[in-house]
Amino acid sequence: MTGEGWGGAVARAGVCCRSASGARRPLPPQSQAQDPCLPLTFIILAGIEKLIFLYWSGFPFFSPWEDANRSPPVAVKSAMTSCEHPDFLQKDDNMLSSQDDGRSKKKDGQSESPSSSHLAYGILDVPPWYLCILLGIQHFLTALGGLVAVPLILAKDLCLQHDSLTQSYLISTMFFVSGICTLLQVLLGVRLPILQGGTFAFVAPSLAMLSLPAWKCPEWTLNASQVNTSSPEFTEEWQKRIRELQGVIMVASCVQILVGFSGLIGFLMRFIGPLTIAPTISLMALPLFHSAGNDAGTHWGIAAVTIFLIVLFSQYLKNVAVPMPIYGREKKLHTSKFYLFQVFPVLLALCISWLLCFVLTVTNALPAAPTAYGYQARTDTKANVLSQAPWFRFPYPGQWGLPTISPAGVFGITAGVISSIVESIGDYYACARLVGAPPPPKHAINRGIGIEGLGCLLAGAWGSGNGTTSYSQNIAALSITRVGSRMVIVAAGCVLLVMGVFGKIGAAFATIPTPVIGGMFLVMFGIIAAVGISNLQYVDMNSSRNIFVFGFSIFCGLAVPNWVNKNPEMLHTGILQLDQVFLVLLTTDMFVGGFLGFLLDNTIPGSPEERGLLTWSQIHEESEQTMKASEIYSLPCGIGTKFCTSSYTWYLPFWPRPEHHGKGFKTIASTPV
Repeated sequence: MTGEGWGGAVARAGVCCRSASGARRPLPPQSQAQDPCLPLTFIILAGIEKLIFLYWSGFPFFSPWEDANRSPPVAVKSAMTSCEHPDFLQKDDNMLSSQDDGRSKKKDGQSESPSSSHLAYGILDVPPWYLCILLGIQHFLTALGGLVAVPLILAKDLCLQHDSLTQSYLISTMFFVSGICTLLQVLLGVRLPILQGGTFAFVAPSLAMLSLPAWKCPEWTLNASQVNTSSPEFTEEWQKRIRELQGVIMVASCVQILVGFSGLIGFLMRFIGPLTIAPTISLMALPLFHSAGNDAGTHWGIAAVTIFLIVLFSQYLKNVAVPMPIYGREKKLHTSKFYLFQVFPVLLALCISWLLCFVLTVTNALPAAPTAYGYQARTDTKANVLSQAPWFRFPYPGQWGLPTISPAGVFGITAGVISSIVESIGDYYACARLVGAPPPPKHAINRGIGIEGLGCLLAGAWGSGNGTTSYSQNIAALSITRVGSRMVIVAAGCVLLVMGVFGKIGAAFATIPTPVIGGMFLVMFGIIAAVGISNLQYVDMNSSRNIFVFGFSIFCGLAVPNWVNKNPEMLHTGILQLDQVFLVLLTTDMFVGGFLGFLLDNTIPGSPEERGLLTWSQIHEESEQTMKASEIYSLPCGIGTKFCTSSYTWYLPFWPRPEHHGKGFKTIASTPV
């Protein structure tokens, strides 16, 4: 930690300097010129250069806050007291002030928490707008693999394997809907910095439904030479299938809406402790070693470079300040030190690895044969998507026609909804822990699950072919970047909306080579697994009871789904719909492990202290009785705490409840269930 200390640290973006008159102003990072042949890298870096040009030209970005005479706020009161080097902009002898400039805003009154001591920006902090944009793009890139993978997985069973243009439409629709759902979740839902995107929990029941005899693709659609993608016959073949998916997703999402807004989840949270949460979170990531390894294995060299760069930037170089040239209005050209590697480790690693793949592609160092090892590392493998995608296309509800419904599909997708709910609850706790927020109170969990159900309803209406859920890989990105501000996720939601409307840009992102994404996933999923295990700190791990509950839950959560996936024919009850429900539930690792943890923890005798429930409940009670929890999890604009505070609303399970609680304390974040 630098000599200036936390109380005098610069705003955590490290983006303020003091001019000769004492006025403080932001310092945008300097980009470097890049090869214009790289479409996406050029777009990102050219955008940065444009922001810097506008700033150097004197454009008044921050004029509402430019008041040199006011007293600067305390730089870090956002529960950060012991980070080794969180200040992104280091103090030099003649250029930087040691106080927050007010534009990188910090919320006062946040309670201290060890879990937030490593953060550069807390959940309530607002980084400068350009950092929000760049960090939002980084979150988009982190989620890109899952966002693109779901439509591509469904493409074959939708009879679209030879129609790349329609595949790009589905990808753009997924981007657009994910942006809407992200904004809804951050602003009105659980209010944690969680990105929303397509869920793999819906993929298995969707494929099961599409494999039924009535929905199997005709043989001629599997032959590229016989497919005319512009013919009405072919269009009707794939559209009637996606309309069926739309209908069943919309009906099943109503179950999630009901479960969330009725308060049922909040009621169940009374019985959910660390021994349920730990295996659930860990099993989000552990089973993904197969897919992450397969992606990375398409070219282990490129994947290793990506892993090395992410680890290098986020762990070894996180305290290295990079000198950046800055031109001020009064101080003219000078330099400052920006903690570039700590803020953008994933974005830098992806861009560098992507650039390396591009160089190896144009020099033909990578094989050109599709079946050869290393072919997936080429940057031209998805060039057809980029060339065929339109520049502008606005997705809209019902774009494929009026949805249809079948009972078999509804039962299967409902099982996916249950799995998604279990996953999301684990995500909420993992996210709150990483961003230094108190554990989410019951009303926030109820609201978050309800909003996710609404997001699935919107995804079905828009025709994405899938629902939405919280993205675990982006929660891991919060730990790597040390930026927990929810305004960054708001920016990421806006980026998703833009990518969904501008087809060329979204298609350009979709050309990131597979081994680059695989290398990133290996790092991200490892962090998620560790976050889940860290919940065991609350329980007595010297107890043989607890060791058995956790170990058995984890092992069965891996073993049972693996066996069911290999022997699906063994699950025959004689009722097709029931078979689909069992198949989905028993192939979802986090559901199996989380359910066993829940069952064993609540049935095997053990004291509350031994089970960790005593500490767990104390944390909840303290979190629900602090202004920080009220500020984080309450509805925006004071709804429910300052306005709409009728006593009738107190009985709504998703509504924050105002309550007097001592001097200077006006609201708490608890609510009846």
